[in-house]
Amino acid sequence: MALLTVVFVTGLIVATGLVTTCAFSTSLEQFRHAIADFDRRLVEIAPYLGVAALFFLAKQATNDLSLRISRALGWDITDSLYELEGLFVADLQAAVPESLIAFFSAMYMFGFPYLLVVPLVLYFVHTSSRHLKGVLTAYVLNYAVGAILYTLFIAYGPRNRVPHHVSGLMYEIYPETQTLTAAVSSNTDVFPSLHTSFAVVVALFAWRTRKTYPLWFYVSSITATAVVLSTMVLGIHWLTDVVAGLVLGLWSVVVATRVVETFEGETDAPSSLEDGEESVASELGD
Repeated sequence: MALLTVVFVTGLIVATGLVTTCAFSTSLEQFRHAIADFDRRLVEIAPYLGVAALFFLAKQATNDLSLRISRALGWDITDSLYELEGLFVADLQAAVPESLIAFFSAMYMFGFPYLLVVPLVLYFVHTSSRHLKGVLTAYVLNYAVGAILYTLFIAYGPRNRVPHHVSGLMYEIYPETQTLTAAVSSNTDVFPSLHTSFAVVVALFAWRTRKTYPLWFYVSSITATAVVLSTMVLGIHWLTDVVAGLVLGLWSVVVATRVVETFEGETDAPSSLEDGEESVASELGD
């Protein structure tokens, strides 16, 4: 029952955020046009949507197998992560006022799924489907690399490795949230931080579409930053995990852009875009 309650509350908050963001970022005319063109748009993104759905379902179905392989390999890198950065997370926790813990907990639990869902809708109603295709491809790449590294390496977060210095603040204050996080991931799924990598993906695509959706760019940038910080403030991830997540997120956006260009025959040259956007790969100096 606790899990269902947390799922319901999370879904309600994310849905509210989605509707509010779309209301201020798009127009009724955009939605009318998207609805009228729904079948064609759905067919166009169906291969990407299908691959993403099949991959995520396969990942959930093989979680137990992944854990068994990970334990059989026994490559525990937790001590290496601790030796690399020491008590950075503990120092960060000490520097954050207690009054902000509720905020960072909300960002971790609700801000993260909000970030994942909103671009799927915004880019579906966009006149070009390449952004949605790119986001879906980047999501798959993130999850694929994360799944491989989570299988290869055992890594416990700071709250587990140094509990006398780092507290699992969210789980201590809001213990019911652990039912949801435990249902979707293991406590050894630490390196890299997928909360970070996915947040980076969303922020970079929001930056890419900043002329079309300026409000979303600002909202997603702030939310993504808060989500990344929350992973450490709450004692869930090491700084090393976050850095690895930043690299993974950036890499996945660049590769996803190339994949879409290759399979769709599309280029992101400014002359071909309605809002004068440049490709992520070009603007990042790729």
